[in-house]
Amino acid sequence: MLKVDKTGAIELLISVFERQKLESKKFYQLTLDERLQWIAEHSALSAEDMTAWSGEGGLSTEAANQMIENAVGVYALPLGIAQHFIINGKPVLVPMAIEEPSVIAGVSYMAKLAQAGGGFRASATAPEMIGQIQLLDLSDLAAAEALILMHKDELLASLHGLHPTIEALGGGAEDLQVRQIATSPIGHFLVVHLIYDVRDVMGANAVNTAAEHLAGPLEALTGGRAHLRILSNLADRRLAKSEVTIPTSALTFGAFGGEQVRDGILEAWAFAAVDPYRAATHNKGIMNGIDAVVIATGNDWRSVEAGAHAYAARSGHYTSLSLWEKTENGDLHGTLELPLAVGITGGSTQAHPGAHANLKLLGAKSSGELAGIIASVGLAQNLAALRALATEGIQRGHMRLHARQVALSAGAEAAQVAPLAEQLVREDNIRIERAQEILREWSEQK
Repeated sequence: MLKVDKTGAIELLISVFERQKLESKKFYQLTLDERLQWIAEHSALSAEDMTAWSGEGGLSTEAANQMIENAVGVYALPLGIAQHFIINGKPVLVPMAIEEPSVIAGVSYMAKLAQAGGGFRASATAPEMIGQIQLLDLSDLAAAEALILMHKDELLASLHGLHPTIEALGGGAEDLQVRQIATSPIGHFLVVHLIYDVRDVMGANAVNTAAEHLAGPLEALTGGRAHLRILSNLADRRLAKSEVTIPTSALTFGAFGGEQVRDGILEAWAFAAVDPYRAATHNKGIMNGIDAVVIATGNDWRSVEAGAHAYAARSGHYTSLSLWEKTENGDLHGTLELPLAVGITGGSTQAHPGAHANLKLLGAKSSGELAGIIASVGLAQNLAALRALATEGIQRGHMRLHARQVALSAGAEAAQVAPLAEQLVREDNIRIERAQEILREWSEQK
């Protein structure tokens, strides 16, 4: 029989009480310390892992000095956790690094709505990147192209052993493609595309190195001059896709019926589908979700941004990255597909302690799985924005959260932020000048 002394019994009761109290609250209602406790109990992260999220832990100035030139310090962003995601039947806690209010709240709520339809279904193509070699000074483009394609196997074989780790995992040089540029400001030239499977890394360095090695053999074969040899960030062979179906009944919101919300979302999306001015803002909203996860995992968000917007214009007309439609039974169905060149190993994903912890929290076992998660977050954020636009308007919820930032900017102490933000919203006067006036009034009342 287990015996517990009086002190131990009291401590046990307190522990049980605190855990029950923790579980009874919604995540956003918890204090910062309580959220960390919750993460510790619901993930595989250790206390050391979570230290990387604190102002005292994470990326050191010494490490920063080794990562970039002219380093003077580190720059932090707020890190939050998006909840309620079910992706391919698996619950996922999503770390997001972002300074903009309402994004994490929006994606979390949409992920909760998505559960009514079984959550998100995500997939990714093979992690193939494109390296480009520009061949100049060719008199006959067609003849040079024929030569390259005739000797393709030899050219690809010359790259064997360049990246043994990637090759051991099944990656490496896959194919060569040739494009003729008939007219340009400098005349005609040839572009060779090296298709390279980079497995679970982002792949920029691997592809650039392979393109560099291929330049010499291409020059020798064609008699041309290899000029640029560089990765393309339009990674349209490395696509991630996410889909979601929301039952109409789940879309009911306040005074808005489910069908009304669904149709409002479709009407808002149609605007972005045909108008580049609307599409730019529409897609920016998608990237709010995507970039936040890309940054949190130490991946190259500039590459992802460039590839996404180029993909949105692939038809010659800049349009929406997402597609929304009504199913046969009247439900809302959304799809998001875009290039997502992200990795789970190498570079900043390993060098940055915070990125390492965030990847551990996500639990993605491959770059494709990570890309599917990121695409799902982008789709959720798109739905959150469209739903807000179709109902109460984008500003109401956003400004409520923005008021907290205004309060901080005005100099509010931690305990003052919430009541000050509430008063600003109540007065419908969310300005830093008004926030400062209120703080002065409170100070005079003491």
